[in-house]
Amino acid sequence: MAKQQDDQHQKPNFLHIVLSTVAAAFGVQSNKNRERDFKGGSIYTYIAAGVIFTTLFVLAVILVVRTVLANAGL
Repeated sequence: MAKQQDDQHQKPNFLHIVLSTVAAAFGVQSNKNRERDFKGGSIYTYIAAGVIFTTLFVLAVILVVRTVLANAGL
């Protein structure tokens, strides 16, 4: 039981931050993970991860649209 509490109070690692950001973006973040993020993580880390994720997502959508339009001959 003490190990579980220690895990919740530790700073989240890079993988936890990435997974939490992606899960939150798609609206599937679990309450347990959300609580872990708010207890152990810095708000600035998650803001930066959100901005980076959003930028990459928009760039990916632009790339897909341009590729589809180029293949369609438009």
